Amino acid sequence: MSNRWSLVIPVKTLVAAKTRLAAATGPHRTRLAVAVACDTVAAALACPAVARVIVVTADPAAAGPLGALGAQVVHDPDRGLNTALRTGAAHAVRVAPGEAVGALQADLPALRPAELATALAAAAEFDQSFVPDAQEVGTTFYGVLAGRPFTPRFGGESRARHLAGGAKELCVPGIDSLRRDVDTPDDLRAALALGLGRHTAAVVANLWPGA
Repeated sequence: MSNRWSLVIPVKTLVAAKTRLAAATGPHRTRLAVAVACDTVAAALACPAVARVIVVTADPAAAGPLGALGAQVVHDPDRGLNTALRTGAAHAVRVAPGEAVGALQADLPALRPAELATALAAAAEFDQSFVPDAQEVGTTFYGVLAGRPFTPRFGGESRARHLAGGAKELCVPGIDSLRRDVDTPDDLRAALALGLGRHTAAVVANLWPGA
């Protein structure tokens, strides 16, 4: 079995993306959503442990730029987040049945390839595992080894659901950028403090000059 990963990243249609940031971002909201996804995908592709990134989306405005970065794009059947993830995972298994499969949230604009590599190395020790978000309520990564059932439980209080489903919580130090998803202006400021990827940084420079 390979020690490399296929990562599935779901990207909402941009009309629905980042609605909690609408008041703070105004006309830049959809541009920000694309930028954040681009930085997440670029960081994942730059991680040596990642063999491929599979983006699941129904939005051509997201599919174009993410495909240009090198992601494989699969159509989202639009039946919810976990169905989108399972669709991407099924594609991954068809393409590379011997690789581990992970789900990664698309809103990690400060993600560092080295920190993702640290988490994936830890995940390789367990049949199924996950990384909680910074609030320890949600989940930013869920992964399974090759041949194991892929049963993501994202949405809302997903940390508790992943624990209840038998996934190992990865309490790994030094992976703050992997845990910092962005849903609110405060989240975005926290990601800014960690250091944004170049796509998101360019949009934030318009939003918050001098930040």
